[in-house]
Amino acid sequence: TSSRHCSRDWIDSVEAFGAALKFAPFGEVEGSTGGSELSTLTRRRILQAAVAAALVPTLPRVADAGQRVVLNDASRLSLTPVNRHWVVSADQQASFVERLRAELKQAATEHRPVALSAARHSMGAQSLPRNGTAITLASPGCEVDTAAMTARVLAGTRWREVIAVLDEAGFSPAVMQSNNDFGLASTFSVNAHGWPVPFGPFGSTVREIELMLADGSILACTPGENSELFRLAMGGYGLVGAILSLEIDIVRNELLKPSTAVMESGKLAEAFLKAVRSADTRMAYGRMSVARSGFFEEALLVSYVPEPADGPLPKAGSGGFASRVSRRVYRAQVGSEVAKRARWLAETSFGSGIATRNALMNEPVANLASRDLERTDILHEYFVPPARFPDFVGLCQRLIPKSGQELLNITLRYVAADSLSVLAFAPTERVAGVMSFTQAVTPEAEAGMLQLTESLIDGVGALGGSFYLPYRLHARPDQVRAIYQGTAQFVARKRHYDPQLVFRNALWEAYLAEV
Repeated sequence: TSSRHCSRDWIDSVEAFGAALKFAPFGEVEGSTGGSELSTLTRRRILQAAVAAALVPTLPRVADAGQRVVLNDASRLSLTPVNRHWVVSADQQASFVERLRAELKQAATEHRPVALSAARHSMGAQSLPRNGTAITLASPGCEVDTAAMTARVLAGTRWREVIAVLDEAGFSPAVMQSNNDFGLASTFSVNAHGWPVPFGPFGSTVREIELMLADGSILACTPGENSELFRLAMGGYGLVGAILSLEIDIVRNELLKPSTAVMESGKLAEAFLKAVRSADTRMAYGRMSVARSGFFEEALLVSYVPEPADGPLPKAGSGGFASRVSRRVYRAQVGSEVAKRARWLAETSFGSGIATRNALMNEPVANLASRDLERTDILHEYFVPPARFPDFVGLCQRLIPKSGQELLNITLRYVAADSLSVLAFAPTERVAGVMSFTQAVTPEAEAGMLQLTESLIDGVGALGGSFYLPYRLHARPDQVRAIYQGTAQFVARKRHYDPQLVFRNALWEAYLAEV
């Protein structure tokens, strides 16, 4: 995440550069069409963002009457000017609600967008309001109710802060993402899933959210009370309202022992389902070899079962020597088929050790992140019915190697059916494939990634699967409408609850504004 204060001159220079290359200026939102052609909106915005990102090292630090704030996200390709950015820290929490009400009222009057976020780990400016107000939530708070097996958490609390509190009490989140950097309201807003089993996405383990609507009213929303708002906000990317707090399910923390099995990739889905349906399995994930020789032919399944503990559980640490070694091995894969084969050999031969449930999830993104400013890591994620997983493997084998894009990792997870979210990515049980690519920060690399993404989405859609929305906005709008069949309903009800369209971001403009 980055933030710079930039002069109006700099903004104008980037817009002029974009205009010279026939790109849309920063403030302009063009219409788009479906079909097989790349959408005008997507192509222009994506390539414009890549050019702007390439200019990051040249951003001046100036302070004058015309300065503006420029924010970015985890992709480093989403430089976005905003009119105002404020951070809600712990000492500001008491005044936050009234300040937010005033901000929403003013934004409605001035017809400008507002977006709330935590760490901005999305990759397509889903957390950024162009020429609007960006609010970063950074005020932690977590209260545990061990009798009810729940925790009440403030919206901007990071998962590492939740784990620290729960760990002391002997508990663990029922579901969370595989890294601990993210804010809890953000996790609900993208409806992220994790690798605890046999759960669905995070929203299925949330009992209540406290939601402020665009008019400043605050409602308690549960699957049974104000349920429409709950279902819209679950995976709604902050477009329905501002989440103030959440009540989440927790489970007992346990010591877990891993078991590993190596197999042909076509047999993985069946083995995965057998593992997650076992009453003893607490966590599970899969991997496939990404070396071009034998690409996606061999698979690894890792599942965790309880291991009796001789005394108190160790505290959930994060990082350390093992993580540093793991990062070096992971980053060595860039441009090296030898390193990819070596990593696969190590992973399938040595495995991992006994650890607590909390420790397994308490890892920051930085443990594997790139430090090369000329490259960036880009995620894709696809969800396929287990019966079609072998077809998904074949699709990837046909498309990814010939695309020229460099895949560093694929992690496979189980996601139980989601019957709540209007924008559900797993309306039936799915195997999720989380792919991590490394990409040069150039317009050419961005265009190539866009083309690969469109092709993968078309192929996955034909298998009855879906793709995940928090990443680069490379999908065509017609692909979004076809795969997310609740799109029209979501847009209609969003307009009902937010008629002035105060809550907006890049995802709204790219995919939903014209629905």
